[in-house]
Amino acid sequence: MMEPDGTTGKEAGFSLLILSLSLAVFMSSLDATIVTIALPAISEAFQISSTAVSWVATIYLLVMAGCVLVFGKIADIVGFRKIFIAGFSLFTLGSLCCGTLPDLTGSFLTLIGSRILQATGGAMMTAITPAMITTFIPMDLKGKAMGVVMTFAAIGPAIGGILTQYLSWHWIFFINVPVGIAAILLGLKVVPGTAGSPTMSGFDRTGAGLIFVGLASLLVVVSEGDDAGWTSPAILVLAAVAIIALSWFVRHELGAADPLLDLRLFASSNFAVTNLLFALVFFSFSGISYLLPFYLKYVRNFDTSSAGLILTSLSFAMMAAGILSGVSLTRLGAKKLCIAAGIFLSAGYFLMARLHTDTHAGYVVLCLVLIGFGLGLMVTPASTLILNSVARSRQGMISSLTSLERFAPQTLGIALFNLVFIQGVLTIAANHEVTRSSPAAMQLKVLTAGFDLAFLVSFLLGLVILALAIVVQEEIHPDYLGKTASDDPAAGLL
Repeated sequence: MMEPDGTTGKEAGFSLLILSLSLAVFMSSLDATIVTIALPAISEAFQISSTAVSWVATIYLLVMAGCVLVFGKIADIVGFRKIFIAGFSLFTLGSLCCGTLPDLTGSFLTLIGSRILQATGGAMMTAITPAMITTFIPMDLKGKAMGVVMTFAAIGPAIGGILTQYLSWHWIFFINVPVGIAAILLGLKVVPGTAGSPTMSGFDRTGAGLIFVGLASLLVVVSEGDDAGWTSPAILVLAAVAIIALSWFVRHELGAADPLLDLRLFASSNFAVTNLLFALVFFSFSGISYLLPFYLKYVRNFDTSSAGLILTSLSFAMMAAGILSGVSLTRLGAKKLCIAAGIFLSAGYFLMARLHTDTHAGYVVLCLVLIGFGLGLMVTPASTLILNSVARSRQGMISSLTSLERFAPQTLGIALFNLVFIQGVLTIAANHEVTRSSPAAMQLKVLTAGFDLAFLVSFLLGLVILALAIVVQEEIHPDYLGKTASDDPAAGLL
């Protein structure tokens, strides 16, 4: 049956489903990134130190990292619809609590507790959104769907920056409430129901506990090690806990009948290479996203609003490339798009490693456009390669893995790039006998050389990404061969 705009009922149903999934990505990406911009305002509001206020961002990441694989597996057992709607509900409630409870109670701890609730809902949504695209969207619409979702992911941080600059920090949470309510109502209507187990008897509880403890401990070590001291007792104990828990997790999963994460999939070299490619993309980008704002502020002396405007060019490039990647995926194939993305990333990283004390803002924008275009072009085909290579029954598991590979490498990367930057500056300063009493121009040159050294690491990783994109192969599981919008079984559920 044709709709008034010429689309079929099934196509309209798929469009609404894609919109629902896009809203999930928009909300989770907004609060995963933009909170860092609001930290100074939150610190001032509660009269707490910068170290203490950083837990507003850190606790969200810890809960996401520890829970995302768990909820991906649970979704495979009980069905995607239940987890998706529950995730939206928890995230919306958590957002409301983040915006209201801290002022009502006057306690910073209520904001941390609200962020835990919000992150739990975010982990539920993030874990299964890619899997729902692969499972419910037919092959001929899958690329467009991923492109639309990628666009919404890029819009989130840009809107968050506007809210923080012109309204109070509360609004980065309040914006989620009406969007979340609308998304829940839409999700109840358009997200297909799937058969699931009424019980959790087969759930790998041991694996869930080990991965939560292991990843949470690892991320605390990485994010807090520099401030607390890498040899401090607390950091050493947490590092030991992370090593033991993650090692035990690997051993347990290899012997489990129904593992939380089937590590045997990595026996396929192509599957392993594709996942490595995906993780390295976000690892390499972490240095740019973390260090560039410092370059703009301390070397080029841009104010916050001007620096934010420059950084927005990255989001717009990601949006444009995300749309292009989505519409081109079926015609060009995932591998060609990954290779093109690797070229753009490498070019952007190369130019970024050649900054000077007087580099023009337009040059920085060009670098960010190339990098953003590479990121936007890469995410859709790379995640599609991973998800299309496994059976429908494992989509929740692998979807949560790709989600983990998006934000965990960024946290690990920040620690590495920060270390390269600091040690680079100290070494260069020592070799050139530059001290605090040296002329300011000399100090800025040393500082800029430190940024260039860190960005050089991104360029080298970009070359590795390009090499992996060249060798990776497109493998499609039989579950997805021949499915189109007219014959996909999920179409009847909409």
